[in-house]
Amino acid sequence: MNSSNLPTVSVVVIAYNDAGLVGEAVSSALAQGPVVAEVIAVNDASSDGTARVLDELAAVHPRLKVVHRTENSGGCGTPRNDGIAAASGRYVLFLDSDDVLPPGAADALVRTAEEHRAPVTVGAAVRRELPQHHDVPWMPGLHVPGEVIERPVDRPELVRDTLCVNKLYERAFLQEHGLRFPDGRFIYEDFVFTARVLAAAPRIAVTGDLVYVWHVRRSAAQVSISLDRKDVGNWRSRIEAHRTAARILTEASPVLGSACRVKFLEYDLRMYLRELGRDPEYQAAWWTLTRSYVDTFPEADIESAAAHARWIVSVLRATATPPADVERLTRLAAEPPRLLPPYATGPTGVPVWSEDLPVELVGLPVLPVGELPVTVDAEPAGRAAVRIRLHDLYGRLAEAGPVTAQLSFMPRAGGETVLAQPVELSPDHSGGWVAVLPFRLADLAVTGRRQGLRRMQAWNVGVGVQCADGSSVFTSLRPRGRLLRRRALPSSRYGVLLAQPYRTGAGALALRLAPGAEGALYLVRNRLHRARAGRGAG
Repeated sequence: MNSSNLPTVSVVVIAYNDAGLVGEAVSSALAQGPVVAEVIAVNDASSDGTARVLDELAAVHPRLKVVHRTENSGGCGTPRNDGIAAASGRYVLFLDSDDVLPPGAADALVRTAEEHRAPVTVGAAVRRELPQHHDVPWMPGLHVPGEVIERPVDRPELVRDTLCVNKLYERAFLQEHGLRFPDGRFIYEDFVFTARVLAAAPRIAVTGDLVYVWHVRRSAAQVSISLDRKDVGNWRSRIEAHRTAARILTEASPVLGSACRVKFLEYDLRMYLRELGRDPEYQAAWWTLTRSYVDTFPEADIESAAAHARWIVSVLRATATPPADVERLTRLAAEPPRLLPPYATGPTGVPVWSEDLPVELVGLPVLPVGELPVTVDAEPAGRAAVRIRLHDLYGRLAEAGPVTAQLSFMPRAGGETVLAQPVELSPDHSGGWVAVLPFRLADLAVTGRRQGLRRMQAWNVGVGVQCADGSSVFTSLRPRGRLLRRRALPSSRYGVLLAQPYRTGAGALALRLAPGAEGALYLVRNRLHRARAGRGAG
C-alpha cells in the first residue's frame, strides 16, 4: 500500500508566542506530502506575531487551517483538544511549534498503522540540542521496530514513553474512548493523556523510522517546560501529573500502575535528583515533597525498582532533611550511577550509606559486577594521558580482580565510539587500582572529522574495566586536580588543536575538541555565549 496516495492525517500544531519558530514547524508538516490532508494550527491567544505568521501561511497553503483562541489556556492540553475537535482526517498527529517533523514521518506512521490496523502507532524520536545539533535518542531500545503489541499490559514498560508527539492516533479511537488532554494550566499533560491512551488498551504498532525531532534550546530566553526547573513548582507539577497517570493506569491494570511507579523511581526521581543543585531552600522543599510522594508507593513497587533507585529511596526515608552529602546522592542518580567514597559499613559489616546515615545498601553484595556503581577518578598525566584511580566498592571489585582499563570516547552527537588501547591496572596503597591511560587527541579529532564533526567536537569520556573473572564494568570519569584546564596543542594536521575538558551536569568528564584556527575560535565564542546565557538566566 502506498500511503502517499491517501490524504488521511490531520497534523495538530499548537503555538503560543512563537512567531520566530512556528513557520518552520508548520512547513515541516506541510512538507510531509499528500498523506497529510490538513495542518491545523491552534494559536493559543499569542501576544506576539504568531497569529500573523500563521494567517500569512494559510493564505498560501490551502491545507493549513488556523484556529485562533481568544483567551490563553495556560497550557498545552486545551489547544491540542481544540485541534482534535477541528480535525477531519482518519489519523491525528501532534506537533509543537518549536519542533519539526522529519521528512517521511507521517507516511511511515500511516503505512505501519494501515498494515497492522493499529489505533496507535509509534516511531523513533530524538532530542536535538541546539545550536550544536547533538541528537539524543528518546527512550532508546524501548520500542522494537516492526513489533505489534496487542495490549499495553503485555509490555508494561511502555509507560516509560510519555510523549504524545511521536505517535499517530486513529481519530475514531480517540473519539470512541473520549481521549483528551487535561485542560487549562496543567503541566506535563502528556503523562495523563498517555496514561488514558494505554488504559484504553489499543493495539500498538512500531515503526523504526524517525518521526519526531524535539528541539532543545537550553540558552533560550524562555526555555521549555521540561527544562524550566528553577523552582520546585516544576517538580510539584510533575509529581501531580505522575500521580494522576498512575491512578488512571492502576484502575485499568494494576500491572501498568506498578510499572508507572517503578518508572518514576528509576527515571523521574533520578533525573531531578541529579540536578538538585546547591540552593538549600530548593533542596529542602524538594526533599519534603519527594518523601511525601514516595511514602504513598506500595512497598512491592519500591522493591521492584533497580538497586540504585532503592538506595535513593532508603536515604530519602531515613532523614527528614537533605543529608550533608546530598551531592553524593546526585552522583548515584547519574547515568551510569557512581557511588563516591568514603564507604562505610554497619555494626555487622554490611554496606551502609555513611557513618552518619547508616542506611543499609540492600543487595549490593550480590549485585553483578557490571551493575556496580563504581567510581574512577582521573587526573592529568602529561599532555596526552590521564592517571586514573579505580576505587574498590566494599570488596566487590577485589573479588572480581580488575586487570585492565580502557578509555572510551563517545561522540555526544551520536556516532562511532573511539576506544584507546587497554592498559594494565596496578594495586595502590588505598586498596584500589591505578593506571596511566594515554590517548591521542589528534587521532580523535580525525575520527570526529570523518563522522562529520567539523568546527567543534564534543565527546563523553568513559572507562571500561575488565576483570580476571571475565566480568567487566563501564563508568564515567570523575575529573580531579587540574584536569579541566583548556590546552592549545600543536598539530601537524590542523596547525593547532584546542582541547577543553569539562565537567558535565552529572559531574562526569567530557571533552570538547576544536581542530584548526576556525574551530578554536568557534569553541571560544561558544563558551562565551554559554557564559553570557548563564549570567542572564541567573
